[in-house]
Formats: sequence, structure tokens, C-alpha cells
Amino acid sequence: MLARVCVSFPWSPVCRPPPAEVLSLRRFGDDQIVTLAKLVIENALQPIVEATTGAVFGYESLMRGFERLGFASPVELLDRAESAGQLLALEHLINSRAVAAFANLPDFSARTLFLNFDARLVGDEGDIVDRLVNHLKRANIPPSSLCFELSERFDSSNMPDFSVLVRQLRLAGFKLAIDDFGAGFNGLKLLCDQPVDYVKIDRHFVSGIDKDPRKRHLVRHTVNMAHVLGTRVIAEGVETESEFLVCRDLGCDLMQGYFIARPTTHLTELQAVYSHLEPVGSIRWASSTLDSILIRKEIEQLPAARESDDLDSVFDLFRLNPRQAFFPVLNANGEPRGILHEYHVKEMIYHPFGRDLLKNRIYQRRISHFVTPAPIADLDTPADEMLKIFAGMDGSDCVILTENMRYAGILSASSLLKIINEKQLKMAQEQNPLTGLPGNRAIRDYVQHAVLDGDRARYFCYCDFDDFKPFNDTYGFQKGDLAITLFAALLRRHFIGEEKFLGHVGGDDFFIGIDGCTEEEIRAVLRRLIDDFRSDVRQLYSPEHVSAGRISGYGRDGVTKDFPLMRCSIAVLVLPEGLVLSDGQAVSKRIAEIKTRAKESDNGVVLEPLDRT
Repeated sequence: MLARVCVSFPWSPVCRPPPAEVLSLRRFGDDQIVTLAKLVIENALQPIVEATTGAVFGYESLMRGFERLGFASPVELLDRAESAGQLLALEHLINSRAVAAFANLPDFSARTLFLNFDARLVGDEGDIVDRLVNHLKRANIPPSSLCFELSERFDSSNMPDFSVLVRQLRLAGFKLAIDDFGAGFNGLKLLCDQPVDYVKIDRHFVSGIDKDPRKRHLVRHTVNMAHVLGTRVIAEGVETESEFLVCRDLGCDLMQGYFIARPTTHLTELQAVYSHLEPVGSIRWASSTLDSILIRKEIEQLPAARESDDLDSVFDLFRLNPRQAFFPVLNANGEPRGILHEYHVKEMIYHPFGRDLLKNRIYQRRISHFVTPAPIADLDTPADEMLKIFAGMDGSDCVILTENMRYAGILSASSLLKIINEKQLKMAQEQNPLTGLPGNRAIRDYVQHAVLDGDRARYFCYCDFDDFKPFNDTYGFQKGDLAITLFAALLRRHFIGEEKFLGHVGGDDFFIGIDGCTEEEIRAVLRRLIDDFRSDVRQLYSPEHVSAGRISGYGRDGVTKDFPLMRCSIAVLVLPEGLVLSDGQAVSKRIAEIKTRAKESDNGVVLEPLDRT
């Protein structure tokens, strides 16, 4: 049996029972860190998947084997290498092995490899970029297949060469991500100042997000802020299905974590799609919403330039499309990088020696040098959210639309305004002409969006008149319409505020959507509504019927019998705080069960929760 052995180094005293083959390695000094790393360090790949499909988008390279050198974490090893002056060599070793493993994957050309970048290497950027570009050329991998993760662990604002490095990486075609967003020094500053492609939300904000409204609020606003800047969002450390669903429904574009797949050094274990995600990977927004229909109607599928194209191809695009002032630019994976505007290259086009200068290798100008950021939105993003994204990027020519992260087309400013106007017109047309309340499409859209927002409890109230038919048969449709308009007026009196939604399903059926209240408050206001309606509607009956408290008429079975005076019953479906649904289908099924019990109840109000199962 191996005895417990204490081995001391200048940097890290370690006391544990290590494997016998490791003991000799730990006797080497700092100058041998890279030599030893070559023997024991391995690269594990962890899949990053598309939130709406479960398909693999890329992989993050993670270090394994550091514990065999006596370190508790990769960070400890990197810190020791930096103090020993070997950080650059160690980074090259790790990254070159990661690229080699990535190049052996059968589908690497359609994937992205995420590599951690240590900001302490700033100042050596020329060597880093040149070595990587040459290595990628030998492996036949485009630079846009690599994404460098910039950690918040170090304050880059104190590094004067940091922006130079970021620009050099960007112009070389590499993608950039902010790692551990929200847990370090300057994530917001990085997002503001640097043209990053991805924001990786730190695990702290993802853990238990299905039970924590504050985390959901922060993640939602992070997603919205990133999308305004044309940046995609990755949720890190997703470990449960509930976390996956909430992060997806809050708008996160990509997911990474143990619920998806654990890191592995065995590349044969990697899959193109993880089947356990397919049942929960449905589209966030209902494809039949009015917004989605109008957006798909107005989308303009402009031809796009590729970052890897030469500038002559861009000149041809402008020549063949003389009325088009800009074109989207995509990377090798088909993801938008921004737009290339005519005025960016006009000087070179019309300059006597412009084209010759662009072809000069010394000048080294590529398409990526002329690209400017543009807001990016998923094709199924609601039109109102898309307008916020567009408005948040001053001077933008368009919103670039994507489907499953890939370029799908663009919406110009005029097209987006047309969509908003047409939506408002459609909503106005669909308002009930008798009550002026929104109709069924607006109600469906409200429910669809409300089920995705679990920050607060939500109440879906379905109102139906009891014994309306005999009243309508006896007094005629004109008085029936008076009863309906009376109820609509009472709704407007009792429910005021942005957190209230009123709709008219049709006839004597109404809908109330409420959030942010307690059950006691809901019960109280609904009972007042029922009492006021019962009292006011009596004025529409004759004195004889009011005195008798009943009216004779034909039931739905055609048999004559007495009916009580009209009242309203209300079935309320409660979605508890934290419950998020992929779509609203479960709502309509559940509410049908509650309606019957509401009509049979003494006070006309029944509240029942939607089971989390």
C-alpha cells in the first residue's frame, strides 16, 4: 500500500497520496513545467449546443492532468508558469494540442473550438497570432473556427496593449468571447469596448436559476443587452433540465454544462446531436405568432460576403447590386460578423491605385478590416424586442436575422417599421368591435409570452356568463350586447396598469391576464367584479324577473325551465413563480377543466395551479 508522502516545491506544498509514477515528476523545478506538461497534460473537449435544437455548435477545450503535477486547478498551473516565465510556451503547447484534436473530428469544419486566452500574454500578441494562423493553415482550419475566451479574471483596463491584441485577433478572423461574465473585473467594459462574438454567463447566475427570480432577471437583461450589441449568449454550467429550459426561454443562444455533456478526452464519445435534448429543445417562440408571420414576410435575403473572400468579390457585389449600399459579412461557419458598407471601401474603389493597393501584400487589407458591428436577432424574436435591439444600436442600417445561429437574411429599418405598423393595424382590426378589447390572436400571443416569464406568479382568468342564453332569448340581442359592454366597462374599471391584460374571446367569454399579485388580492378583485356585474346587470331585467329572481326560457336541450338571473363565473389558472413553459398548449387544456368547477361553485371563482409536472 502506498504511504502518504509530503512533497514540497517552491510554489506549492502538496500533501496527499499520489501515484508512484508522479512522485518523480514533482521533483523538477519551475524551469521544467512545460517539459512535464508535455508528459501529463491532456485536452478534454466539452460540447456547446444550440439552445433551440440541441445540435452541437462547438467545443470548449479544457485542461486535464494538472493534478499529476501537484496543482489543484488549471489556474494554479498557469499562475506558476507565468511566474516562471513559461506561460507563453505552456499556452502554445495546450492550444496546439487542442487544435490538433479538433482537426481530427469528422465535422470540425462546421464547428467552433473555444480556447481560453490568458490576458497576461498581452504584449506577445504578434507571436501568438502568427503561430496560430500558421498552425491553422497546416490543419486546414479557418480562423473563424476558433474562439478565444477572454477571462474577467484580470483587469484588462490596466493593459494598454489589450485593445491592440483584440483588434489583431479579430482582423485575423478569430472569434472572441467574454468568459465567466459577471463574476470578474470588467465584463461590462469588455462588452462595451470590444467587438466580442459571445458572452458566456458565469455558472453562478445559472445555478438554480429556475428557482431564483433575481437570477432570471439578471440573465434576461444580460441577454437583451448582448443581443442589442450583436453578441450571442452562452449559458455555462447548465446541470439540470430546469436550468436548461429557463436559460433557453430567457433567450440564451447556446448551452454548455453537465446536463448537455461532460468534458471528455475520448473524442469518439462526442456526438453531433444529443438525443436527450431533443424533447426539450423546441423553438422558444410559437411559429404561428403574428410577429413571426410578419417578420418572415418582410425578411430580405441579401447576398452576403465571406470574411475569407478577397475584396474583388466585394467590388463585384456592389457592381451587380448598384442600389444596395451594404451587405452582411459572414465567417466561414455562416455566422454574421457585421456589415460591409459601400462607404467603407468607396475610397479604395474609386482611387486610381485603390485596387492595386488592396492587392499589395504589404498593405494586407482584408474584408474583416472594413466590417462594422450590426444588431443580430433570431428569426423568431418578437417584433417589439427586435425594435428595441435595432434602436439600441445607433446608426445601424439593418438587423441581421439568424436561424439556428446561421445567417437567414436582414430587416431594414423601413421593413421593421412596416412590421410594427402592420402588427398594430392587425391588432386593431382584430379588436372586438363591440367592446374594443383585443381578440383571440392577441390573447394567444399574451399567453405564449407570459408562460415564458417565470419571474412572478401569473394568473390567467377566463370569464364566462352563466345563464346568458335565456336572457338573450328573452330580451333580444340588443340587450345581450348591453350586458357584454357592461362587463367590458367593469373590466376596465377594476383592472388598470401595465401588468394587466384584458381580452375578449367572443360573445360572453372574456380573458384577464394578471401578474405580480398574490392569490388573496386576485380573489378579492374578482369577487368585487362578480358582485358589481351581478348588481348592475339586474337593471337590464324587468321588475318582475328581478322580484322573482329567475327567468323562464329554453335550455340547450330545448326544454323549458327556470333559470337564475345572470352572473359571471371565473376560472383562474395560476402559474407559480419560477414555472416556465415552452408553449401555451398546456394552459388551454387545463383551463377547460377548471371552467366547469367555476360554474358549479357558490361564489363563481375557482383558482387552481398548473402542476409543474
